[in-house]
Amino acid sequence: MTLSDGNAVPVIATNGETNTNKTFKIFVGYDPSEDIAYKVCRHSILKRSTIPVEITPIIQSDLRKKGLYWRERGQTESTEFSFSRFLTPYLADYDGWAMFVDCDFLYLADIKGLTDLIDDKYAVMCVHHDYTPKETTKMEGAVQTVYPRKNWSSMVLYNCGHPKNKVLTPEVVNTQTGAFLHRFQWLEDEEIGSVPFVWNFLEGHNRVVENDPTTFPKAIHYTRGGPWFEAWKNCDFADLWLNEMHECTKEAKKKIEN
Repeated sequence: MTLSDGNAVPVIATNGETNTNKTFKIFVGYDPSEDIAYKVCRHSILKRSTIPVEITPIIQSDLRKKGLYWRERGQTESTEFSFSRFLTPYLADYDGWAMFVDCDFLYLADIKGLTDLIDDKYAVMCVHHDYTPKETTKMEGAVQTVYPRKNWSSMVLYNCGHPKNKVLTPEVVNTQTGAFLHRFQWLEDEEIGSVPFVWNFLEGHNRVVENDPTTFPKAIHYTRGGPWFEAWKNCDFADLWLNEMHECTKEAKKKIEN
């Protein structure tokens, strides 16, 4: 099943190219306070994708109306999708591969490059970050928490049909601990595949090495806070996000006028 509302519906696109591959499902964490971040993230994927993709926002209010999400928000949850993200296999009907990604990403490369890395022997695949933030707050004053495997769950390729992922039912997502979910404790270590860090390039942490293309970001993650927040308007790669935002806004305006 997929979720949508009147303002943010699933979008399917192939960027003008003919492709007979199965549509790749992408679920993006949505928070009303970061609506523009979601729109820019979606735009950056659609603009560059040469494979069919279906992008659906994970909207907590929709999930609650459907009886799929009922847990109370904890003090350490910086977004509305801190836990609802783990419903991705359920929302994809436990079928095929699908991706979850936070809304504060900017894609600079074709998503096909990421799907080409998929290996069916894994239950999930993600960037294995070793990340301990220096800041005590992020975004607009949210608490910056530190825990093992931090940011692993911010961009995950889910093998939705894998037997182990059938564990991720609404009941489990609503009742299990943050440690169980964010550390992938329903899986063995060897069931968690690795993806190059450039697909979840942490602004303020990862670094580009001059003349080394393997370090050039394919997807920038503004994990501390992006330029849509006043406090982070001058963060690294702010210009790239702002350029994408202007283009996204311009295209949306044209659609309204037409």
